Amino acid sequence: MFKSFFHWKVLVNLLVALAVFAGLVWLTFRWLEFHTNHGEEIPVPNVVNMTVHQAIKVLDDSGLEYEVDSAQYNPVYKPFQVLMISPSPGSHVKGGRTVLLKVNPRTWAKVAVPDIIDRYKGLAFNQLNLVGLKVGDTLYEPSIQRDAVLRILYQSRPIKPGELLPKFSSVDLVIGSGPMRNVTIPNLVGRTVQEAKKIIAQNLFEVGIVEYEDGKTDESAIIYYQDPPAGALRDQGMQIDLWASKKTPAEMFNKVKELDLMYRPKVDTVVPSPIRYEEVDFDEPAPVPVAPKPKPTPKPEAEKKPQTTTPKPATTSSDKKPATTEKPKEKKKVIVE
Repeated sequence: MFKSFFHWKVLVNLLVALAVFAGLVWLTFRWLEFHTNHGEEIPVPNVVNMTVHQAIKVLDDSGLEYEVDSAQYNPVYKPFQVLMISPSPGSHVKGGRTVLLKVNPRTWAKVAVPDIIDRYKGLAFNQLNLVGLKVGDTLYEPSIQRDAVLRILYQSRPIKPGELLPKFSSVDLVIGSGPMRNVTIPNLVGRTVQEAKKIIAQNLFEVGIVEYEDGKTDESAIIYYQDPPAGALRDQGMQIDLWASKKTPAEMFNKVKELDLMYRPKVDTVVPSPIRYEEVDFDEPAPVPVAPKPKPTPKPEAEKKPQTTTPKPATTSSDKKPATTEKPKEKKKVIVE
């Protein structure tokens, strides 16, 4: 077996195979060098401050590819001016290499308008500032949504959320000023439900209950009754209830009378006769008669007993006592020594 392996024919075949393999490897590397321009480098030209059209022409002549980035606008530089090139000017790259050009766009990049409809104005201002949009004029119109954003205007035309605008653009906002007071209720009797809803919305009222006579929801039905009635004064945002039927309002006369008794009872407007008040002169009050007190009945006196008088004996002069004579008073003597 080993003798057959070291036979000269086998060795020749091995040498031929090795030569073919080495030749294929050499040819492969040579092809790669030719295809990739191995050893050939091109200096990156300085195209900074050129316009993008001039820079593209220079890069094409140099055999370099390019990619343009114009995402950020700088008002200091001219529109379409090349601000930077990567790799930097003077660097050596192979032919066909792609270089990046940063170009100043014509204006700011566009941003999407945020959805601020029906939002409070303070919150809407903050959302616009976050995306880089400015608030121009604020216009107010009557609406039940006080201080809420109703519409967005750009250059006097309404725009929708999501529309793209240049960054730092100014937009105008239409804001609700609140409902109006004492607005006349429109007449809806004789109109279809669809027409009535449109009129209610135009006058900034709300649709209340809608009752159909046959129980089927059909907006082509005719309004034969409404509450509040036409001509009444209400604040905007109040609800208007509707009654509709396929019949005409004249055919629904009895039903209208029933609804009138329920929603519009008659009030007695007869003014009662005024009460008359007469002035009365008040005199001094008359003395109230006092009933005389009954006199006490005298009690009967007890019968007096008869008194017996005994006659006194007559006195004689002899029996009388003699009258006493007063003694003369002695005179006081004064002795002078």
